[in-house]
Amino acid sequence: MPMAGKGMLLTSMNIDAEHEAEFNRWYDREHLEERVAIDGFLEARRYVAHDGNPKYLSLYSTETFEVLDSPAYRTALANQTTWSKANIARFQNMIRAVARITISRGTGRGAALGIIRLRPSGGEDKLRAALHEQLDPAQLDGIISLHLIESDPALSKPITDDPSAPNPGAGDWFVLIDATDVGALPAAMLRFGGNIALKPLTISSGIYRLMWDLAKSDIGS
Repeated sequence: MPMAGKGMLLTSMNIDAEHEAEFNRWYDREHLEERVAIDGFLEARRYVAHDGNPKYLSLYSTETFEVLDSPAYRTALANQTTWSKANIARFQNMIRAVARITISRGTGRGAALGIIRLRPSGGEDKLRAALHEQLDPAQLDGIISLHLIESDPALSKPITDDPSAPNPGAGDWFVLIDATDVGALPAAMLRFGGNIALKPLTISSGIYRLMWDLAKSDIGS
């Protein structure tokens, strides 16, 4: 399995231009390392949109899905640094998916990422089986690996929103396409966006460029 671990936290957000430099400084100098240091977290990757919205995207891999509801992670959420609180308060259009990695095919990670957000409407087992057939990097030039992550509806809540507010996308699924270059992604994404069975389930899609990544081994245990 190319994707490390069994759990994934996906976060995505916009930020006003006036705060963007500070936001990136915080992410690069504090936030990613702080999260990867939590017990059970394995690695994190930061992306910026080439053609997508929200502009910024991060993926955090964990040893198990349960790590994302563990005492260590809940303690980190409840004890944000002052710098974190200031930046989190500025998030706009936040997406936060606490998910299981249910399909992961291929080898390695790419310099670009395609993402397709799906909203299942029943028949999850049949949909998962159909996606497994589509998630084959051997059939796609420039595609390194493909993955499916399935959000947990109870845990997938934007931390900047009213927790009691309706969140129809809390159980959404995300197809992740790791590519060598952004140019390889449109054709691969058409495999899903142009699929007559998947098109009604598609909420959004985007193409992102890797900014940097951080593994647990980079910071020590």
